[in-house]
Amino acid sequence: MLFCLLQGTMRFNAIRKRFPNITQRVLTAQLRELEQDGFVLRAVYAGAPPKVEYSLTERGWSLDSVITTLKSWGDAHVPPSEK
Repeated sequence: MLFCLLQGTMRFNAIRKRFPNITQRVLTAQLRELEQDGFVLRAVYAGAPPKVEYSLTERGWSLDSVITTLKSWGDAHVPPSEK
């Protein structure tokens, strides 16, 4: 999820599309936890329906190199049958 937000601010449904096997309940819980830990900022904009956007905080951005390195390592170690 943090890797997705490295691309920029995203709305809830855009994040959900990136993780098709996650339930709405689990995604909401994960985002709330990341927000409570200070990694993600949740911005709510008035409207009908309200617009909610998620972005990385300064603390979240501090993980950029760590997340990118882990992603590279994971990509390099995916079994051939899963590529």
